[in-house]
Amino acid sequence: MTSVDRSPRAGDGVASPARGSTPSPPVAQAGGPRRSRRRHDGWWPVLFVLPTMVGVVVFYLWPIVQTGYFSFTEWGAFGGQTWVGTENYVRLANDPDLGTAVVNTLVYTAIVLLGIPIAMVVASLLSRPGMRFTAFYRVLFFMPYVAMPTAVAMVWRLIFNGDFGILNWLLGLVGIDGPAWTSTPGFALVAVSVVGLWTSLGFAVIILSAGLRNIPPELYEAASLDGATAWRQFRSVTVPLLTPSVFFVTVITVINGFQLFDLLYALMGQANPAIQQTQSLVYLFYNEAFLRNDKGFAAAIAMVILLIVGAVTLLQFRMQRRWVTYA
Repeated sequence: MTSVDRSPRAGDGVASPARGSTPSPPVAQAGGPRRSRRRHDGWWPVLFVLPTMVGVVVFYLWPIVQTGYFSFTEWGAFGGQTWVGTENYVRLANDPDLGTAVVNTLVYTAIVLLGIPIAMVVASLLSRPGMRFTAFYRVLFFMPYVAMPTAVAMVWRLIFNGDFGILNWLLGLVGIDGPAWTSTPGFALVAVSVVGLWTSLGFAVIILSAGLRNIPPELYEAASLDGATAWRQFRSVTVPLLTPSVFFVTVITVINGFQLFDLLYALMGQANPAIQQTQSLVYLFYNEAFLRNDKGFAAAIAMVILLIVGAVTLLQFRMQRRWVTYA
Protein backbone atom coordinates (compact mmCIF):
# COMPACT_ATOMS: atom_id res chain seq x y z
CA MET A 1 0.00 0.00 0.00
CA THR A 2 1.30 3.40 -0.96
CA SER A 3 1.47 5.91 1.93
CA VAL A 4 -0.06 9.36 1.40
CA ASP A 5 2.16 12.33 2.24
CA ARG A 6 0.15 14.77 4.44
CA SER A 7 2.99 17.34 4.91
CA PRO A 8 2.14 20.90 3.67
CA ARG A 9 3.59 21.95 0.33
CA ALA A 10 4.12 25.28 -1.35
CA GLY A 11 0.88 26.54 -2.86
CA ASP A 12 -1.35 24.52 -0.51
CA GLY A 13 -2.43 27.70 1.34
CA VAL A 14 -0.30 26.94 4.40
CA ALA A 15 2.54 29.37 5.13
CA SER A 16 5.81 27.63 5.86
CA PRO A 17 8.16 29.14 8.42
CA ALA A 18 10.95 31.27 6.98
CA ARG A 19 14.52 30.14 7.23
CA GLY A 20 16.30 31.32 10.34
CA SER A 21 13.06 32.37 12.11
CA THR A 22 12.35 31.28 15.66
CA PRO A 23 9.42 28.95 15.99
CA SER A 24 6.54 30.36 18.05
CA PRO A 25 6.14 28.91 21.53
CA PRO A 26 3.35 26.46 22.10
CA VAL A 27 0.05 27.92 23.27
CA ALA A 28 -0.72 27.07 26.89
CA GLN A 29 -3.68 24.78 27.27
CA ALA A 30 -6.56 25.62 29.56
CA GLY A 31 -5.80 24.38 33.03
CA GLY A 32 -2.08 24.28 32.32
CA PRO A 33 0.82 25.39 34.50
CA ARG A 34 0.19 29.11 33.86
CA ARG A 35 -3.28 28.98 35.44
CA SER A 36 -2.04 26.91 38.37
CA ARG A 37 0.77 29.41 38.93
CA ARG A 38 -1.78 32.23 38.90
CA ARG A 39 -3.89 30.43 41.47
CA HIS A 40 -0.80 29.86 43.62
CA ASP A 41 0.14 33.57 43.47
CA GLY A 42 -3.35 34.51 44.62
CA TRP A 43 -2.57 33.49 48.21
CA TRP A 44 0.31 35.93 48.62
CA PRO A 45 -1.90 39.05 48.84
CA VAL A 46 -3.99 37.27 51.46
CA LEU A 47 -0.89 36.49 53.52
CA PHE A 48 0.28 40.11 53.36
CA VAL A 49 -3.14 41.48 54.35
CA LEU A 50 -3.77 38.84 57.02
CA PRO A 51 -1.90 40.56 59.91
CA THR A 52 -3.82 43.78 59.34
CA MET A 53 -7.13 41.95 59.08
CA VAL A 54 -6.41 40.05 62.30
CA GLY A 55 -5.68 43.34 64.04
CA VAL A 56 -8.91 44.88 62.72
CA VAL A 57 -10.98 41.90 63.84
CA VAL A 58 -9.34 41.58 67.28
CA PHE A 59 -9.06 45.25 68.20
CA TYR A 60 -12.05 46.78 66.36
CA LEU A 61 -14.76 44.34 65.25
CA TRP A 62 -14.69 42.00 68.24
CA PRO A 63 -14.92 44.85 70.82
CA ILE A 64 -17.93 46.21 68.92
CA VAL A 65 -19.61 42.81 69.09
CA GLN A 66 -18.77 42.51 72.80
CA THR A 67 -20.07 46.00 73.56
CA GLY A 68 -23.25 45.25 71.66
CA TYR A 69 -23.79 42.15 73.78
CA PHE A 70 -22.97 43.95 77.03
CA SER A 71 -25.52 46.66 76.20
CA PHE A 72 -28.26 44.05 76.75
CA THR A 73 -26.93 43.03 80.15
CA GLU A 74 -26.72 44.38 83.68
CA TRP A 75 -23.44 44.15 85.58
CA GLY A 76 -23.11 43.41 89.26
CA ALA A 77 -20.92 45.31 91.70
CA PHE A 78 -18.32 42.51 91.73
CA GLY A 79 -18.53 41.49 88.08
CA GLY A 80 -20.76 39.14 86.17
CA GLN A 81 -23.65 40.14 83.99
CA THR A 82 -27.34 39.31 83.68
CA TRP A 83 -29.35 39.48 80.46
CA VAL A 84 -31.96 42.27 80.68
CA GLY A 85 -32.89 42.70 77.02
CA THR A 86 -33.63 46.24 75.86
CA GLU A 87 -33.98 47.65 79.39
CA ASN A 88 -30.80 49.72 79.08
CA TYR A 89 -31.96 51.29 75.82
CA VAL A 90 -35.40 52.12 77.25
CA ARG A 91 -33.73 53.69 80.26
CA LEU A 92 -31.37 55.63 78.00
CA ALA A 93 -34.23 56.96 75.89
CA ASN A 94 -35.86 58.38 79.03
CA ASP A 95 -32.62 59.83 80.43
CA PRO A 96 -32.54 63.66 80.12
CA ASP A 97 -28.73 63.62 80.25
CA LEU A 98 -28.67 61.95 76.84
CA GLY A 99 -30.40 64.90 75.15
CA THR A 100 -28.09 67.35 76.90
CA ALA A 101 -25.00 65.38 75.84
CA VAL A 102 -26.19 65.10 72.23
CA VAL A 103 -26.88 68.85 71.97
CA ASN A 104 -23.55 69.74 73.56
CA THR A 105 -21.68 67.41 71.21
CA LEU A 106 -23.45 68.83 68.16
CA VAL A 107 -22.76 72.42 69.24
CA TYR A 108 -19.09 71.63 69.87
CA THR A 109 -18.77 69.91 66.48
CA ALA A 110 -20.48 72.80 64.67
CA ILE A 111 -18.16 75.38 66.26
CA VAL A 112 -15.07 73.32 65.43
CA LEU A 113 -16.25 73.02 61.82
CA LEU A 114 -16.07 76.81 61.57
CA GLY A 115 -12.29 76.38 61.55
CA ILE A 116 -12.38 74.85 58.05
CA PRO A 117 -13.15 78.15 56.22
CA ILE A 118 -10.48 79.81 58.36
CA ALA A 119 -8.04 77.06 57.41
CA MET A 120 -8.87 77.54 53.71
CA VAL A 121 -7.95 81.22 53.91
CA VAL A 122 -4.77 80.50 55.89
CA ALA A 123 -3.71 77.72 53.51
CA SER A 124 -4.32 79.99 50.50
CA LEU A 125 -2.22 82.75 52.04
CA LEU A 126 0.60 80.34 52.84
CA SER A 127 0.52 79.00 49.26
CA ARG A 128 0.91 82.37 47.58
CA PRO A 129 3.97 82.65 45.30
CA GLY A 130 6.85 84.44 46.98
CA MET A 131 5.61 83.77 50.50
CA ARG A 132 8.59 83.34 52.83
CA PHE A 133 8.90 81.02 55.85
CA THR A 134 5.82 79.01 54.81
CA ALA A 135 7.19 75.80 56.31
CA PHE A 136 7.79 77.57 59.62
CA TYR A 137 4.24 78.94 59.68
CA ARG A 138 2.77 75.51 58.89
CA VAL A 139 4.71 74.01 61.79
CA LEU A 140 3.36 76.71 64.12
CA PHE A 141 -0.21 75.98 63.06
CA PHE A 142 0.28 72.20 63.33
CA MET A 143 1.93 72.14 66.77
CA PRO A 144 -1.32 72.49 68.80
CA TYR A 145 -2.78 69.49 66.94
CA VAL A 146 0.06 67.17 67.95
CA ALA A 147 0.41 68.56 71.48
CA MET A 148 -1.01 66.60 74.41
CA PRO A 149 -4.64 67.63 75.07
CA THR A 150 -3.95 67.79 78.80
CA ALA A 151 -1.07 70.23 78.31
CA VAL A 152 -3.17 72.35 75.97
CA ALA A 153 -6.03 72.35 78.49
CA MET A 154 -3.73 73.47 81.32
CA VAL A 155 -2.58 76.49 79.32
CA TRP A 156 -6.11 77.48 78.36
CA ARG A 157 -7.32 77.06 81.95
CA LEU A 158 -4.96 79.88 82.89
CA ILE A 159 -6.29 82.00 80.04
CA PHE A 160 -9.96 81.34 80.96
CA ASN A 161 -9.48 81.70 84.72
CA GLY A 162 -12.19 83.97 86.09
CA ASP A 163 -10.00 85.57 88.80
CA PHE A 164 -6.59 86.16 87.22
CA GLY A 165 -6.98 84.94 83.63
CA ILE A 166 -5.49 86.86 80.73
CA LEU A 167 -8.80 86.96 78.86
CA ASN A 168 -10.75 88.62 81.67
CA TRP A 169 -7.84 91.02 82.24
CA LEU A 170 -8.03 92.14 78.60
CA LEU A 171 -11.82 92.49 78.84
CA GLY A 172 -11.39 94.55 82.00
CA LEU A 173 -9.26 97.05 80.08
CA VAL A 174 -12.33 97.96 78.02
CA GLY A 175 -14.71 97.91 80.97
CA ILE A 176 -16.17 94.42 80.52
CA ASP A 177 -16.50 92.15 83.54
CA GLY A 178 -15.67 88.72 82.19
CA PRO A 179 -17.41 85.60 83.55
CA ALA A 180 -15.92 82.44 85.00
CA TRP A 181 -15.50 80.87 81.59
CA THR A 182 -14.99 77.23 82.56
CA SER A 183 -17.45 77.05 85.47
CA THR A 184 -20.49 78.89 84.05
CA PRO A 185 -23.00 76.83 82.00
CA GLY A 186 -23.11 78.04 78.41
CA PHE A 187 -19.79 79.87 78.58
CA ALA A 188 -18.02 76.62 79.47
CA LEU A 189 -19.17 74.92 76.27
CA VAL A 190 -18.08 77.92 74.21
CA ALA A 191 -14.68 77.92 75.92
CA VAL A 192 -14.16 74.20 75.21
CA SER A 193 -15.27 74.66 71.60
CA VAL A 194 -12.87 77.55 71.03
CA VAL A 195 -9.97 75.42 72.27
CA GLY A 196 -11.12 72.56 70.05
CA LEU A 197 -11.23 74.88 67.04
CA TRP A 198 -7.76 76.18 67.83
CA THR A 199 -6.23 72.72 68.13
CA SER A 200 -7.86 71.33 64.95
CA LEU A 201 -6.92 74.31 62.78
CA GLY A 202 -3.40 73.05 62.08
CA PHE A 203 -4.59 69.69 60.74
CA ALA A 204 -6.98 71.41 58.33
CA VAL A 205 -4.28 73.83 57.18
CA ILE A 206 -1.86 70.99 56.35
CA ILE A 207 -4.45 68.94 54.43
CA LEU A 208 -5.80 71.92 52.51
CA SER A 209 -2.27 73.11 51.69
CA ALA A 210 -1.60 69.71 50.14
CA GLY A 211 -4.82 70.01 48.17
CA LEU A 212 -3.82 73.45 46.86
CA ARG A 213 -0.62 72.01 45.42
CA ASN A 214 -2.67 69.68 43.23
CA ILE A 215 -4.46 72.57 41.50
CA PRO A 216 -2.77 73.29 38.15
CA PRO A 217 -1.29 76.82 38.06
CA GLU A 218 -2.44 77.13 34.43
CA LEU A 219 -6.00 77.59 35.67
CA TYR A 220 -4.99 80.66 37.65
CA GLU A 221 -3.08 82.02 34.65
CA ALA A 222 -6.11 81.55 32.41
CA ALA A 223 -8.38 83.20 34.97
CA SER A 224 -5.95 86.11 35.30
CA LEU A 225 -5.91 86.59 31.53
CA ASP A 226 -9.72 86.71 31.60
CA GLY A 227 -9.52 89.55 34.09
CA ALA A 228 -10.48 87.62 37.25
CA THR A 229 -9.46 89.26 40.50
CA ALA A 230 -7.77 87.38 43.34
CA TRP A 231 -11.09 86.95 45.17
CA ARG A 232 -12.75 85.72 41.97
CA GLN A 233 -9.97 83.20 41.43
CA PHE A 234 -10.31 82.00 45.01
CA ARG A 235 -14.08 81.62 44.70
CA SER A 236 -14.24 80.12 41.19
CA VAL A 237 -11.00 78.12 40.97
CA THR A 238 -9.62 77.39 44.43
CA VAL A 239 -12.80 76.54 46.31
CA PRO A 240 -14.34 74.11 43.74
CA LEU A 241 -11.09 72.21 43.17
CA LEU A 242 -10.37 72.11 46.90
CA THR A 243 -13.70 70.49 47.80
CA PRO A 244 -12.28 66.90 47.93
CA SER A 245 -9.80 68.00 50.61
CA VAL A 246 -12.51 69.99 52.38
CA PHE A 247 -14.74 66.92 52.39
CA PHE A 248 -11.99 64.78 53.91
CA VAL A 249 -11.28 67.36 56.62
CA THR A 250 -15.01 67.67 57.35
CA VAL A 251 -15.44 63.93 57.86
CA ILE A 252 -12.43 63.69 60.18
CA THR A 253 -13.48 66.79 62.12
CA VAL A 254 -17.00 65.50 62.69
CA ILE A 255 -15.75 62.12 63.89
CA ASN A 256 -13.28 63.79 66.25
CA GLY A 257 -16.01 66.13 67.47
CA PHE A 258 -18.20 63.22 68.54
CA GLN A 259 -15.22 61.80 70.45
CA LEU A 260 -14.85 64.85 72.69
CA PHE A 261 -13.69 63.81 76.15
CA ASP A 262 -10.05 64.46 77.12
CA LEU A 263 -10.13 68.18 76.34
CA LEU A 264 -13.42 68.61 78.21
CA TYR A 265 -12.22 66.60 81.20
CA ALA A 266 -8.86 68.35 81.48
CA LEU A 267 -10.19 71.85 80.88
CA MET A 268 -13.14 71.70 83.28
CA GLY A 269 -12.38 68.98 85.80
CA GLN A 270 -14.63 66.40 87.37
CA ALA A 271 -15.79 68.61 90.27
CA ASN A 272 -16.74 71.55 88.05
CA PRO A 273 -20.31 72.78 88.80
CA ALA A 274 -20.99 73.22 85.07
CA ILE A 275 -19.84 69.76 83.98
CA GLN A 276 -23.36 68.31 84.16
CA GLN A 277 -24.66 70.89 81.67
CA THR A 278 -21.54 70.72 79.48
CA GLN A 279 -20.92 66.97 79.27
CA SER A 280 -20.50 65.29 75.89
CA LEU A 281 -21.62 61.85 74.79
CA VAL A 282 -18.26 60.27 75.56
CA TYR A 283 -18.14 61.98 78.96
CA LEU A 284 -21.61 60.58 79.68
CA PHE A 285 -20.26 57.13 78.81
CA TYR A 286 -17.25 57.68 81.10
CA ASN A 287 -19.49 58.83 83.94
CA GLU A 288 -21.73 55.77 83.75
CA ALA A 289 -18.96 53.21 83.13
CA PHE A 290 -16.22 54.29 85.53
CA LEU A 291 -17.85 56.54 88.12
CA ARG A 292 -21.23 54.86 88.60
CA ASN A 293 -19.92 51.42 87.55
CA ASP A 294 -22.99 50.77 85.38
CA LYS A 295 -21.25 48.87 82.60
CA GLY A 296 -24.37 47.66 80.79
CA PHE A 297 -25.89 51.12 80.59
CA ALA A 298 -22.54 52.56 79.48
CA ALA A 299 -22.32 49.93 76.73
CA ALA A 300 -25.71 51.07 75.46
CA ILE A 301 -24.41 54.66 75.35
CA ALA A 302 -21.37 53.47 73.40
CA MET A 303 -23.56 51.74 70.83
CA VAL A 304 -25.66 54.88 70.44
CA ILE A 305 -22.49 56.90 69.82
CA LEU A 306 -21.39 54.36 67.21
CA LEU A 307 -24.76 54.52 65.43
CA ILE A 308 -24.84 58.32 65.45
CA VAL A 309 -21.31 58.63 64.08
CA GLY A 310 -22.02 55.99 61.43
CA ALA A 311 -25.25 57.67 60.37
CA VAL A 312 -23.68 61.14 60.18
CA THR A 313 -20.69 59.82 58.21
CA LEU A 314 -22.99 57.96 55.79
CA LEU A 315 -25.03 61.14 55.32
CA GLN A 316 -21.84 63.08 54.57
CA PHE A 317 -20.83 60.58 51.88
CA ARG A 318 -24.30 60.76 50.34
CA MET A 319 -24.34 64.56 50.34
CA GLN A 320 -20.82 64.92 48.94
CA ARG A 321 -22.10 64.12 45.45
CA ARG A 322 -23.86 67.48 45.39
CA TRP A 323 -20.98 69.76 46.29
CA VAL A 324 -17.64 67.92 45.90
CA THR A 325 -15.91 68.46 42.54
CA TYR A 326 -13.48 65.78 41.40
CA ALA A 327 -11.24 67.02 38.58
